[in-house]
This record gives sequence, C-alpha cells and structure tokens, in this order.
Amino acid sequence: MARSALTGTRIRERRTAIRMKQADLARLSGISPAYLNLIEHNRRRVGEALMIQIAGALGVAPEALSEGAEGMLFEGLREAAASAEIEGGARGASPPEIERIEEFVGRFPGWAGVLAGRQARVGALERVVESYSERMAQDPFLLASLHEVLSAVTSLRSTAAILVETEDIEPEWRARFLRTIQEESLRLSDTAEALVGYLDEIEEAETGLSSPQEQVEAWLTGRRWHLEELERPDPPPAETLIEGVAELASGAARKLALAHIARAAADAALLPLAPFAAALARHGADPGRLAAEFAAPLGAVFRRLATLPAGIEGAPAAGLVACDGSGTLTFRRPAPGFALPRFGAACPLWPLYEALTRPMQPIRAVVDMAGRLPQRFLTYAFCEPRQPGGFDGPVLMEAMMLILPGPRAAPGDARAVGSSCRICPRGACPGRREPSILAES
Repeated sequence: MARSALTGTRIRERRTAIRMKQADLARLSGISPAYLNLIEHNRRRVGEALMIQIAGALGVAPEALSEGAEGMLFEGLREAAASAEIEGGARGASPPEIERIEEFVGRFPGWAGVLAGRQARVGALERVVESYSERMAQDPFLLASLHEVLSAVTSLRSTAAILVETEDIEPEWRARFLRTIQEESLRLSDTAEALVGYLDEIEEAETGLSSPQEQVEAWLTGRRWHLEELERPDPPPAETLIEGVAELASGAARKLALAHIARAAADAALLPLAPFAAALARHGADPGRLAAEFAAPLGAVFRRLATLPAGIEGAPAAGLVACDGSGTLTFRRPAPGFALPRFGAACPLWPLYEALTRPMQPIRAVVDMAGRLPQRFLTYAFCEPRQPGGFDGPVLMEAMMLILPGPRAAPGDARAVGSSCRICPRGACPGRREPSILAES
C-alpha cells in the first residue's frame, strides 16, 4: 500500500474532525504522542501494521488515510474492472478501458461512486459466503449438532414404523415405544433449538470462537499479538496475563495461552526488543541475517518479526503460520490480504508444506494469493525437528512460514496459491483437492 506525503495530514484532519486528542489516538494506536506528532507532520513513514491500528482507532478504512477518498474510489473501480475482465473474458466481451478511469471519475463522479460502492458490497458478500461455507463444512459444533438431529430423526422413524406396521404389539412394548418417541422428540427439539440459537449468534456477532485455538487467537488479536509485559527485566507470572480474560473461555484455551506465553518469553529473552529493533533497522526484515546476528533459531526470528509492537521503525506487516507434521495449522497470525482458512487444510502449494518435505532447508518464495485482485507476498519457510520426549522419543516436525508484503516482480516469477480449495477461485490448479464454490466459469 503506497504512502503519500499527505498521509500524516489526513490522519491529523480525521482526528481533529472527530475531536479526538492526539494523546488519546497515540494511546489507542500503541505509540507515543511524540511519535504520532511526527507522523501527523509527515516526518515519519507509517508502516502497514501501524496504519491499520491508527485507522481502526479513527474509525476509517486504512486506504482512506493512505490514499484519500479519491484513491479509494480509483481502487474500487480498478477492482470492478478486474472482476469484469475475468468474467467477460469467458464470454468474449470487450475489456473495460482501465486507462480511462480518471476520465470516467472526472466526468461522472456520481456513477463512479455507485459502481465502486457496489463492488465493495460484492466483495463483502463474497467474504460472508466464504465464511459460512467454511463454517458449514467444518465447524465442530454444527457437525455434532447435525449428527444429533439425524440420530434423533432416525430413531423416531424406526420407532414409529414399528408401531404402525405391528398390529398385535403388546401393551408393555407399546408403552416403551411411545416413551422412546417422547424422549427422542424432546432431544430433537432441544438440539434444534440450540442449533438455531447458535446460527442466530453467528449472524448477529460472527464471533463463533468454537475451538481453543480460536479463543487464543482472539485474545492475541486484542493484545495486537504482542505481550509487552514479557519485555520487562522481571516479567510477571504467566498466569497473571490470562487471569480474567473473557476470550479464554475454556481450560484448553488457557493451557494453549500459557504455552504461547512461555514460548514468547523465551523468544524475548533470546532476542531483546531494543537490540532486535536496531538490527531490523540495519538489515531490514531478512530473517536469515537477523538469525545470524543473534545466533538464534530461524523459528524464533519468525515469531519475533510477526509479533513486534506497533511503532517499531521498519517493522513489516508480517503474518505467520505454523503447522505440525500432519499439516494441521497450529498458529495463525494473519497478514493483511493473505487469507487463512478457519477450518480444514490450507493450500497445498504454500511454501509452508514444501518446507515439511525439506527439513532444515530455508525456502524463500514470492507468492500471489488468489482473489479478485491477486496480492503478492514474500514468504520465508523453514522446518525443524523437535524431540519433546527426549533422545529416544518420537521426532516431531514443525514448519513455519513468515508472510511479508511482496516485492514487484514479473507475473511468471510468483507462485500462484490460494487459501483453501473450498474457496479458491483458481480453476486449473495442480494441487486442487475438491471443487471450489467460487471457481471461475
């Protein structure tokens, strides 16, 4: 996302328009008022992660601050044009004149706004479809509830069939069958009521924290993926960091959170924040150079880069995914624009899975994430064995993939990937496991 010289000015204008104090915006964005003052006077560049935090605090889209309203309009029209070009290519229709977008906006600003708004609406609806498709396909609560409904219906049908087809049934057995019908009817009613209530909650709030991993991710999202308490010379006990946290509703989630805190504390001790930030300013987000300077494992550098606090100069808008030897995603820190599957397996073409087949060998790859407007990312993947059971215990594999904003490159230089087969629009994909509900016609 480009940053113009007017980004700071737009931030200041928006803040003053909603009558927010500079100190309040700095606190909500996780930076100091002095640093925010430099940003507002266009004397500091705003990174991707910090831009998202500032935009959220101001209640606007990041694009409105980085590009302005006109830039958002142009971007919406380009997305609409790209979508029309994809859909019209199969019908032989003429492609839209992308080079005349500025002329169109100048002559028909109202129609341009309507078209860009409709495109944004289409994108939002597609994301809803993707979310519901994944949930309906893999949500453990829905699967268990549907199994319960089918079980109750089958029991009712078989019991009712016996009563109808058997004329001389004994009174004692008739009473038993009637009691079974009553019990199964109550079970079906209770299950259906719970299922409807669950679906209503999804539609109203779309929280659906149905697994311990999701609960931990929701907690970390609220902490902006950084536990600042662990940066202190004497960090507090891990239990105090999760005490009274509403997102960690289950015991399993709290155990996962404690394991994450222990690992994050070890990373903070191995890669202290101030020296790491200084090395980042010298080398950039090159995990190999950073690992060599600190004599640290690549995995620790990956995790540190993906969980840096806002305001660190040169900090990338990084994402991180990790998996075990089965391919199951065990950690999901999303990067802007890089869609991660909520349930089920991810795209088999991710460098993450390639790293599983090449342990201890670093992999660097540029990828294009599928979408109406494919987005480019630079990924670093690495896999290493672990032996938690000692020398004679089983060898477990752990792979990680660091996701960074991608460089400019020719289309043929990037690997085409998706989120998961179920919602990937790439029709002719060599790694496809199942048809997509969004496949191109």
